[in-house]
Amino acid sequence: MTVDRPNRRATIGLLCAGAAAALAPLGGCTGAWLPPPPAPPTRFTLDPAAPAAAPREAATGAPVLVVAMPRAAPGFDSRQMVYQQRPPELQAFAFHEWVDTPAHMLAPLLVRALQGSGAFSAVLQAPSAASGAWRLETELIRLQHDFGSQPSRMRLTLRAVLVDTASRQVIAWREFDEAVPAPTDDPAGGAAAAQQATQRVLAALAAFCAAQPRR
Repeated sequence: MTVDRPNRRATIGLLCAGAAAALAPLGGCTGAWLPPPPAPPTRFTLDPAAPAAAPREAATGAPVLVVAMPRAAPGFDSRQMVYQQRPPELQAFAFHEWVDTPAHMLAPLLVRALQGSGAFSAVLQAPSAASGAWRLETELIRLQHDFGSQPSRMRLTLRAVLVDTASRQVIAWREFDEAVPAPTDDPAGGAAAAQQATQRVLAALAAFCAAQPRR
């Protein structure tokens, strides 16, 4: 008498199905063992959201000014909030950052401050289809939270160059530097001090640029 041997494929299929059934309860529990996803970073801006001052009436014959996109020195061209405990080492906070790169955040603030000076018939942000007689080039030299002093302070340094568009000659240039004590020794305190430093630099830059057409 012959005995039928079981089909090999059917046997393998039954074994696989059994293994899957045995592992199914474990699969439902593994999700509980996974760590929770990291919280998104806290983000800050350089704009304190204060109401903008009404622009002054431009003087007759005032030039049109084009504001180029600010550049940033190496180390300050990202969203990272940079701090320093001892020079020349720079570090960045792990869970706090800017909403955009500081140079990009500065661009519209520069335009707004210069429009409010009333020294130019128009202030345009590059790139622009319109051209201007003057062009403002800026570079962010540093924006760092300095913990080397007590209280800690936020330091902002910006270099500005006014250029005659037609001749490519430099009309005037200046470096602006502000150091503002932080209300608290943490990223939030640094951001608040950075906003104040930004407003001071913008006011000084607007006054500097406004004085050039009158010369």
